[in-house]
Amino acid sequence: MIPFNRPWSGARAVEFLNEVCGSTHLSGDGRFTKLCHEWLENILGVRKALLTTSGSGALDMAAILAGLEAGDEVIMPSFTFSSSANAIVLRGATPVFVDIRADTLNIDERLIEAAITPRTRAIMVVHYAGVACAMDSIMAIAARHGLTVIEDAAQAIMASYRGRPLGSIGQMAALSFHETKNIISGEGGAILINDPEIIERAEIIREKGTNRTAFARGEISKYTWVDLGSSYLPSEIISAFLWSQLEVAQELTQRRLLIWSRYHEHFEAMEQAGVLRRPTIPEDVVSNGHIYYLLLPDEAKRDGLIRALRAEGISAVFHYIPLHSAPAGLRFGRASGSMQQTDDLSRRLVRLPLWLGLDDGVDVVADAVKRALSPAA
Repeated sequence: MIPFNRPWSGARAVEFLNEVCGSTHLSGDGRFTKLCHEWLENILGVRKALLTTSGSGALDMAAILAGLEAGDEVIMPSFTFSSSANAIVLRGATPVFVDIRADTLNIDERLIEAAITPRTRAIMVVHYAGVACAMDSIMAIAARHGLTVIEDAAQAIMASYRGRPLGSIGQMAALSFHETKNIISGEGGAILINDPEIIERAEIIREKGTNRTAFARGEISKYTWVDLGSSYLPSEIISAFLWSQLEVAQELTQRRLLIWSRYHEHFEAMEQAGVLRRPTIPEDVVSNGHIYYLLLPDEAKRDGLIRALRAEGISAVFHYIPLHSAPAGLRFGRASGSMQQTDDLSRRLVRLPLWLGLDDGVDVVADAVKRALSPAA
């Protein structure tokens, strides 16, 4: 059996976890949390990084920091996970869905301006599969209309756009360290802040609406409830596991890219023959190899491939049900214009197994795909 995902634990994870368990500091913002914050700030080039209990929590914080209120609108793609839209809806605002590009499956920047109304407050971009959106164009649109840009970079750690790490471009960004991501802590995430004016409020929101972080730094004599907030702070146990991954993040990313590239080479001839389409990586983008997907000619062929692989003990899966057509999407959001690309591509996409240690298993998966899509099959 080749599973779709298998979480990787480094050699030092147990060492760091034992250190925490033997200490007197199990709650958050201890030694390992600080190490993670410094690494994210230095490597990604962001003003402030704050670990959260999940990528969803980071998006919730971003929505509060963006000042979203009832009646506001946020432009975003429909081809993403529910957490992206939930963060908006929980503030009483409306997700406005825009179609995606056929090449990268990211939000089509050419359609954003037409979706802007007097109620628009922000643009949320999602860097699908660790491939950057067209951020220069999107930031220019946001600047013209006075909008906040939130990067949902849940899948995008160690990826970049024109030399800039993803998560460092918009006013805010969210990372995920869920066990299905490239760098993991089981559950966990981080909010990245690039606007210095909202750093202090981000610390307050993360600490249940109190100014406890300032108190811990000795800046005030006591702390109290001063703003909205919740318990977004992860334990030191989660941070210790995460640190065991961050300190070798470059190596993990390169290993993952080797697997991605091996798949890509396998399917070059099939793409040239028109049997399938491989992922597209623009020249100004550096991917992190988060997802390797194939696009089949139609939904029936996609579903047939998934069944054929399952019969050989290989787990391959499709991805999102577009949010604009989901029950909650119909209730809480609205689409701006045609969603043709989103509807079409989501029905034809299949994700192949990709995890550290798969290695020669890539050849097994690729050969099974070739058999399933051969004329004889």
